[in-house]
Amino acid sequence: MKVAAIQMVSGTAVAGNLDAARALLADAAHAGAELAVLPEYFCLMGRKDTDKLAVRESFGDGPIQSFLRETARELNMAIVGGTLPLEADDAEHVRNTSLAISAQGEVLARYDKIHLFRFDNGREHYDEARVIESGSEPVSFELPSRDGSTWRIGMSVCYDLRFPELYRKQRADVLLVPSAFTYVTGQAHWELLLRARAIENLAFVIAPAQGGTHESGRRTWGHSMVVDPWGAVLGVRDEGAGVVVADLDRERMAQVRRQLPALDHRVL
Repeated sequence: MKVAAIQMVSGTAVAGNLDAARALLADAAHAGAELAVLPEYFCLMGRKDTDKLAVRESFGDGPIQSFLRETARELNMAIVGGTLPLEADDAEHVRNTSLAISAQGEVLARYDKIHLFRFDNGREHYDEARVIESGSEPVSFELPSRDGSTWRIGMSVCYDLRFPELYRKQRADVLLVPSAFTYVTGQAHWELLLRARAIENLAFVIAPAQGGTHESGRRTWGHSMVVDPWGAVLGVRDEGAGVVVADLDRERMAQVRRQLPALDHRVL
């Protein structure tokens, strides 16, 4: 199955971000991708955390969700909308939600980010819990491929990457990690963590990211990549908007799992 990780440098205007996402998704479709995954906050990287509140949508309704459904149908390609803000239980918070949309424009799965990022190195300070309400349930879904096979896809978002127990519960063939890693944490840990999650779970990893300097002045690490079950990087884009396309080989995954059946050796 050919897949695409979409790298963006999203700005402060939803309409402009959707236009940019549409062009990149079209590039992925033209390259033959059956599944394209957008990064976290693909629709908005605001100047402040509370900007998300103004563009939140109710589940099943709103221009961002309509964009995902219509684009998937138009391009005949499954799309995972990295994250978009959906309504939470109170007016001061949103859910940071990843939506998987089929090539027919139907919602396959919804995942609300569970682990909320907090970081303070004296220069940069982030605390997602101030505006985001966390999810609680791991989510995976089945995605049929054009060759007749079916792939089990595990969903996660950004900071989830640091919690390997989430991926163990999914027992997936492909792990999705749409992200907006900071430059500092990305430079230190991004590739290392992605390759570790692939190796631990003997699974492919698709990790689209925000990658560049945003209108707010924030700089994200980028380096969107696809990793195979042995930890090999199949493709990467360092910085700037673009598309990373790679082929997921089911026989390669099966071979690795036969050679090193670590998933069958689990005790704890």
